Amino acid sequence: MRFERYEYVTRLNRVKEAMHRRGIELLVIANPANMCYLTGYDGWSFYVPQVVLVELNEDHPVWIGRGMDANAARVTTTLKDDCIIPYPDEYVQSLVQHPMEFVADCIHTRNWDRKFIGVEMDAYYFTAQANESLRHGLPNARFIDARNLVNWVRLIKSPREIEYMQQASRILERVMNVAIEAVQPGVRQCDAAAEIYHAQIRGTEEFGGDYTAICPMLPTGVGTSTPHLTWTDEAFKPNETTIIELAAARHRYHAPMARTVHLGDPPQNLADTAEIVVEGIHDVLKFVEPGVTCEQVEAVWRKTIEKHGIVKNSRCGYAIGLNYPPDWGEHTISIRPGDKTILQPNTAFHFMPGIWMNDWGVEISEPVLVTDDGCEPFADVTRKLIVKDI
Repeated sequence: MRFERYEYVTRLNRVKEAMHRRGIELLVIANPANMCYLTGYDGWSFYVPQVVLVELNEDHPVWIGRGMDANAARVTTTLKDDCIIPYPDEYVQSLVQHPMEFVADCIHTRNWDRKFIGVEMDAYYFTAQANESLRHGLPNARFIDARNLVNWVRLIKSPREIEYMQQASRILERVMNVAIEAVQPGVRQCDAAAEIYHAQIRGTEEFGGDYTAICPMLPTGVGTSTPHLTWTDEAFKPNETTIIELAAARHRYHAPMARTVHLGDPPQNLADTAEIVVEGIHDVLKFVEPGVTCEQVEAVWRKTIEKHGIVKNSRCGYAIGLNYPPDWGEHTISIRPGDKTILQPNTAFHFMPGIWMNDWGVEISEPVLVTDDGCEPFADVTRKLIVKDI
């Protein structure tokens, strides 16, 4: 087990408190990160429907998933056998029956079918068909949108969670330096990506790494004007810029970061903007402490860049921690105007102040931990535009 049993009990009690506040008697969890958070369940099985059920008066959650994955629940959790319920493979990708019909039957069998049931309406793996099948099978239940209920419980990290994120950060330092070194004229982008993957999974001598929730991003040239491009088999070219955005993960806990590399003498606008971004990061790191709000953090960043004539409309940060594909963000706090969430000690976020113009861009970012009296970056990688002589 990656955590002591008492930590899972504490998490479950906090989720139940949140359920009670929302008037939810039974919570149906489909987000694999939330399933893992409450039970320890860990497997690449989220491509088929699977859930964890939390009932207010029950001491243990219930896992329901594909039959061949039931042993994964036994291996990765401490759930008792009567809390691990497999469904037959005839439900898998069937045109005539859906796994959520099986889930509905299980809920009915336990006499939970007339309760106020919370469902994660915006979870990636809770599809429209899953929602329809569940509701059709439970006509006497009253449904409540419970999106991100568990996510918000996850916001404040425990000492062990922080330890895993710190370990991920040690891997991140190696991975980012490998990535920076790999960006050379004539090197194929796909070969650089291969070096990145090798470093991510190899980890350090003390501990290995996991797959990350997002693959490495390597937009190059005009591609740097947008953040979410990956790689091709073309070679890096002299006098071009490449953005590297990636993460390292340890036991599914993430530490993401972005850096920008230019091969040759950088254009003045790129060099100047990179310096402004770094100045803004420094100002934010000096400002962040428990008690400030997300929108106050954004205001510090915005004040710094606007005095240099730069405007950024997208958010510049979000919560991070435990996650699975397709996203390492926790879908709770956002560093942007209007988010009045008060930062507390042991909150972790990715401060991601990317700047994207019509045909170029720059990304320099930091994973950050809020401490008792301020904040600190998780990782130590040179924070500047990386310029390579050619």
